[in-house]
Amino acid sequence: MGYLERSTEILGDLIAYPTMSADSNFDMILHMAGLLEDAGARCEVMSSPCGTKANLFATLGPDRDGGILLSGHSDVVPVADQPWTRDPFRMGAVDGRLYGRGACDMKGFIAATLAMAPHFADRVGDRPVHFAFTYDEEVGCLGARHLVEHLSERSLTPGIAIIGEPTEMRIIDGHKGCNEYTTRFEGLAGHGSNPDHGVNAVEYAVRYVHHLLGLKDALRARAPADCPFDPPWTTVNLGALVGGVAHNVIAPSAHVEWEMRPVQLSDAEFVKENLRAFCEAELLPKMQAVYPEASITTEVIGEVIGLFPTDENEARRIVSDLTGANSSDLVAFGTEAGLFQALGTDVVVCGPGSIEQAHKADEFVSLDQMSKCLGMLERLGDRLTS
Repeated sequence: MGYLERSTEILGDLIAYPTMSADSNFDMILHMAGLLEDAGARCEVMSSPCGTKANLFATLGPDRDGGILLSGHSDVVPVADQPWTRDPFRMGAVDGRLYGRGACDMKGFIAATLAMAPHFADRVGDRPVHFAFTYDEEVGCLGARHLVEHLSERSLTPGIAIIGEPTEMRIIDGHKGCNEYTTRFEGLAGHGSNPDHGVNAVEYAVRYVHHLLGLKDALRARAPADCPFDPPWTTVNLGALVGGVAHNVIAPSAHVEWEMRPVQLSDAEFVKENLRAFCEAELLPKMQAVYPEASITTEVIGEVIGLFPTDENEARRIVSDLTGANSSDLVAFGTEAGLFQALGTDVVVCGPGSIEQAHKADEFVSLDQMSKCLGMLERLGDRLTS
């Protein structure tokens, strides 16, 4: 059986697992572990803190630093309320396209790596090949955080990582971070005719938003010289401000949904520390002077670390050799790549399919894209003996 036929078969099996982020991915993880063990890999299944999900980390070759990491996330976004014309969890092959939820984002790449595992096993030498398949990427890269912590505790740092998000096999070496938060305000209800006897949570939420948006100029001024992103500074965005009961009631609670897209890690800390100091020095004392139980809390919805381009990047050099590409690009969407970069690994994002198909009804990856990915991986395996 050829690599394309085998990867198509594996992809059909993976699509059949409905691994939405709200559900368990254990069955798919165990299935993939079985395929890798059959190829001779040593597999670790790491349960999530909640115990219902897991990461899979597998290795061919010696346990040592400097290996090659092939990584993808196992979870997919929901299909509810989308106009699918076919069963999203049964792969369909039509006109050179493989349809199904997760086909391009990103079970296609995972299937390709699993199909190539025996090829790697036959050729691996002193430089190990690792496979990392994570949970909950779509809701904040939670599984990758868990995995990176595990690798750090083991003092195991891969030399390069290829994150197989759908890039149409273009080499991506940079994207901004994406940090999402919900800040909640708890005040004291009362009659609107006597506002000094209550704590209006909406009023304090508005003050918070005004301060947050006031940081835009400071973030522009912090933009690094020659920053490649567009725009070249960290942005903040107000998504929603929700609160209040009625015209004549002092609002007892409110919440603000907001995000920032850091171009450098220090900007994220700057924003969070500035907001913390503003709440502690300005907002909370006034709220608690009226109602000591008043509070402001911020929930982290997700913190996706950016992937920042570097002058020296072994992963970019190797993947360029493998694909024949002579340039790299930036993308607007976030990935797990920055977490591995923070570990000390050289990282690129490169995988089959288009982000334009991800998260949509009738998601697909083309056989042409799968062939190009398999060609890259086959040439990677051939390099292992040199």
